Amino acid sequence: MTTTTVRYDLDAAGMQRITAEFLAAHPAGTGRFVTAVVGPDTELARVGRALERRVFEESFGNDAAVMAAEYGPYEANSLFFVVIDRRRGVPAGVARMIEGNGAGVKTIDDAPQHIGVDVGTILAAHGMNGERVWDCATLAVLPQYRGGRSSLLVSSMLYRTFLVIGRRRGVRHAVSMLDRGAYRNIGMIGAPMRTLADSAAFAYLGSPENRAVYMDFPLIEPAVREQAVRMRRASRPTLTALRRSGLRKLLTRRIASQVSTRIGTGADVDEHIVVVED
Repeated sequence: MTTTTVRYDLDAAGMQRITAEFLAAHPAGTGRFVTAVVGPDTELARVGRALERRVFEESFGNDAAVMAAEYGPYEANSLFFVVIDRRRGVPAGVARMIEGNGAGVKTIDDAPQHIGVDVGTILAAHGMNGERVWDCATLAVLPQYRGGRSSLLVSSMLYRTFLVIGRRRGVRHAVSMLDRGAYRNIGMIGAPMRTLADSAAFAYLGSPENRAVYMDFPLIEPAVREQAVRMRRASRPTLTALRRSGLRKLLTRRIASQVSTRIGTGADVDEHIVVVED
């Protein structure tokens, strides 16, 4: 496998310049956020990598050298989703998909040394027989977009773009390495997951509790829509529900319902996805 040398040290001025150029070239749209889908050789991919490095270094201690070593072998097969804040003219979040046919994507390559199961057994356990596989290798949202309503919108846009573009590209299987928080959040929106070969949690790239997971891609979207319905019903403020769950749980369920609806249906999201290069 050939490692492509890329840089993760694009500074704030460079990120803002590239973002401004994108917005000038794609002025249509009224929403605050837009998601650009770009290939690995684009200028916005440089922005995406810098965002990855910043968030992963703050969260897990993965600096530019670690990021280059870990993801360099997969650059040629990477697709980036970059969420841009139109109002401020800056990037807000990024996700990286690594495309392949099973063996050769990062999660499947890295899993055996952590779960004690070889690649062949993993592929067989999940029926991966050469169809298109997406590895959701990174998902990073800048700190200022994690609080309040914008955090839900930025992450929701990344998840919805994953479903929309994956469907267009004929993705059949999805895998990912998820830390504890990501595993909880993706489970909350109703995505059907199981760990690779029924493995347990393990430490990985600075995350003390990580899981390697598999998702049957065509089943994700309908499952998320079903979760939205369940959470909407569970969030109804009846007296019995308040006694059993309390107001905080009801509010959490209501938010989960809203997020699942947005991701499962594309409401107020799909029109803000711009495919620049795929």
